[in-house]
Amino acid sequence: MKRTLVVLSICAALAFGVSAAMAADGAALYKSCVGCHGADGSKQAMGVGMPVKGQKTDELFKKLKGYADGSYGGEKKAVMTNLVKRYSDEEMKAMADYMSKL
Repeated sequence: MKRTLVVLSICAALAFGVSAAMAADGAALYKSCVGCHGADGSKQAMGVGMPVKGQKTDELFKKLKGYADGSYGGEKKAVMTNLVKRYSDEEMKAMADYMSKL
């Protein structure tokens, strides 16, 4: 009986998505960004671009995806590309959502 419940729980999670407790943690992921973007997102990273603070979730996600595939960014985009390409879409969405609330 216990095994059946575990299997059913796994199937439900796969069918209906991962629970909020298991979802990517945008705040934890953003910690690796603080050095360049600041704890509150107001810092202009490497002296170029605009701060992440004040941007909307969809804008930030689009930019993260662009950095990941190399289609977005200026002359210093290699730094972001190398950092962001290791994240999944779910992680990038969680980061974008977190940053939009800074």
